[in-house]
Formats: sequence, C-alpha cells, structure tokens
Amino acid sequence: MGPKTAKADKGGRKIRSQKSGGRRKSERRPLYQRTADTLGKMLESMKPGTFLPSEPDLAKQLGISRATLREAIRTFEERGQLIRRQGIGTYVSHLPPVIDTGLEVLESVPTLASRIDLEIAMAGLKVQERQPTELEKNQFGMKDKELVVEVSRVLVTSDRPVAYLIDILPKGILPPETFNEDFKGSVLDIFLKRRELSLGHSRTNLTAISAPADIARQLQISRKEVLLVLEAWLYTDEGKAIDHSFSYFLPGVFKFHVVRRVGR
Repeated sequence: MGPKTAKADKGGRKIRSQKSGGRRKSERRPLYQRTADTLGKMLESMKPGTFLPSEPDLAKQLGISRATLREAIRTFEERGQLIRRQGIGTYVSHLPPVIDTGLEVLESVPTLASRIDLEIAMAGLKVQERQPTELEKNQFGMKDKELVVEVSRVLVTSDRPVAYLIDILPKGILPPETFNEDFKGSVLDIFLKRRELSLGHSRTNLTAISAPADIARQLQISRKEVLLVLEAWLYTDEGKAIDHSFSYFLPGVFKFHVVRRVGR
C-alpha cells in the first residue's frame, strides 16, 4: 500500500485532513493547568470540610504524577479553596462570598463588600512621595519639581489577601493626615466625602495578567496565578485628572460584568 495522499475537492484543490492538524489547543496547555481544570470541576460538587482522596489515590485516579497533582492543588490553596494540613490531609475550605458587580458605576471595594456583609480589612499600608513619570506629569498637568504621592495597600478578608491597590495622585490634593490610622483603604471614598472635589468620570482598562513577583508576594500567591487588573484615571467635572489607580483582584473573590446595549 503506497503513502497516503491529501484528499481533493471537486475543483481539484487539496484538502488537509483535520485529524493530522496537530494537538488541540487544550492539549497545548501545561498538564498541571489541565489537571487544575479537572480538579476545579470536582471541587464544585464538594461541600466545605470535605477531604480529598489521598495524594497517591487522587494522582492514580487522574492518571498523573504526584508532582503534577501538587502543582494543581497549589493553585487552589493560593485561592483559599483548599487547605492542606500535614498528617491530616487536604480539604475544601469555606470561601468568602463573591463580590459580583458591574463596571458601569465606580464604587470602592469597601462599599461593594458592605452590600454582602463581607468584612474587609486593610494591611501593608505604604505611602511614599516620588517624582512623577512622564505620563503622570502630562495627565495630571504637573509643573517641574512637583511630586506625586503613591499609596499602596492590601485588602484582606477571612484572614487572607484578596486585593492589592495602588493609588497615585498629585501631592497636595489630599491633606497629609489623610492616610493615618483612620484610613480604611479607599481613596475614592475620601474623594467622595470632600465637597470641594466634584468628581466627573473614570476611564478604566480591564485586563488579566500573571501576577508579577512583587504583587504575588503581597497577595501570597505564586507568579503563575492570574489576576484581574483595573487601571483607572479619575477626573473631576472640569476634566482634570486627580488619581491614577491600579487594582489587582483575585478572580475567586471578585466577579465583574458589563451591561452593554445592542448596536443598531
């Protein structure tokens, strides 16, 4: 029997067999990620407090090595969905409620959390003055030698970090005592309370990224973990930029949606 040849259509054109087109896209992903997908489906039907099968048994059940299984399990540990205890086992944890919100209205995380009675605490507050970048200088309309204030902090719920926030604003736009022990974590809420600042709108970009090393350390996750990032510029009614913010969210706790009109 001779070598196989490509099939041809009625016009004589060669048709490439779909079966020989290589691996499917899902098979090109790392094995631990595909294992995490399978494990995630298992966890959906398991109640909090339920123990997973032993590591050797679960690895055999999934047809993978124990090293691959550990890598997949680590993903859910970092999200807080699984808890591993030496000598006891790995079990499903109680997850905090999901903050599910639209992006049409700009609101702070503490405001969103209060609607579902979710307690949010702040940790790791860092306030520093620095030279603005060229982008910040242009957007804020700053003069030479003027400084910006960068405010970074972690938001925590159920004793685990769930968001890392950075706000950058021109020095002097808020009083120095703003970021004292009374600061609850939201720069937006402070702006809303100040009547002399009439807020207009925000321009926001939403992306998904692999956690950078410094952000991963703050959120106590691996660099492979995916984060939702909102980068926003906040403007007054007069169109003056007063805040540039970066908000890094764990997808397991935050879910964003957008209501869109149908085009005509």
